[in-house]
Amino acid sequence: MKRTLLALAALLLGAVEAATLPSRAVLSGECCPGVVWTPDSRALLFLDGPPARGSTGIYSVPATGGEVTRRFSSVAFFSPSLRWAVRPGAGEATTLERLTDGRRFTLPTYGADVTWTAAETRLAYARSDTSGNYDRRVTRVFVADAFGAPRLVATLSGGSIHGWLDDTTLLLSGKPSAAARDRDLFTLNTRTGARRVLRSALNLRSVTISPGGRQVAYTVAFDSAARNGLWVQGTASGSPRELSTFGSYRWRDANRLLLIPLNAAGGPHTLRQYDVTANAWKTLGDLGDQVRLADWSVSPDGRLLNYLSARDGNVRVLTLP
Repeated sequence: MKRTLLALAALLLGAVEAATLPSRAVLSGECCPGVVWTPDSRALLFLDGPPARGSTGIYSVPATGGEVTRRFSSVAFFSPSLRWAVRPGAGEATTLERLTDGRRFTLPTYGADVTWTAAETRLAYARSDTSGNYDRRVTRVFVADAFGAPRLVATLSGGSIHGWLDDTTLLLSGKPSAAARDRDLFTLNTRTGARRVLRSALNLRSVTISPGGRQVAYTVAFDSAARNGLWVQGTASGSPRELSTFGSYRWRDANRLLLIPLNAAGGPHTLRQYDVTANAWKTLGDLGDQVRLADWSVSPDGRLLNYLSARDGNVRVLTLP
């Protein structure tokens, strides 16, 4: 009975300490911030060159650590599934190359980022004016099929593309007019033009779409107390749900969001997990370390996490509970 009461008290008071999650260094020597996962979750890709490597290129290291090999000899922006290499030119033209057969086409992106659908058969990009107040700059959103011509689908003030929810629907943000106070976060069906506003706020930051596109997490900042905070919301229906915490977050899968809470006091970073379906938090453990500059990501299969160590600058990988 006494043991049960003590355990209950510990839970109520939040006194249960998180266990340290074991991790392993897979890259050392502060070589490689901004690593990304391969689609099969078995390796990490990174840009490197002399003096550490013989030549500049995209290199790969297994998620378990081991030998570093060169994956691509040329430097480009590669699509998430590694089907395409995107190479912006000096002017308006960006060259897109399908890696399976080397077939190419160009788009007038003026160096803008390209956002792919999950199947990587369609893409979107935005072109914005280059002068004036950002909130009043005209942003034009274009979509194109692979090897097809671009088509204008939206014109916004201070707009951004956040990603595809499916093969036809984009998640965008921007002001409906230059004079508007708030920015809308909304879905756009690129076939029909239908829009659905999810949220309006002064500042929408760190907009992150869950795998499968059914949920979105975002932070509202510098607005009213009732609006500010971290929110999760369904992209097809439902109201915003405030998570009453703050930190760096990434989706683990379609319904679980990982978060490293802000830790102004120092000490190891803690890793927490929010289950959208259960509306419940769970502490997975601490890193025994801190993440440098929010440089961390989750493998596509949701089983592994990599981060850049603040302690020694090494890239470390851990298996998620």
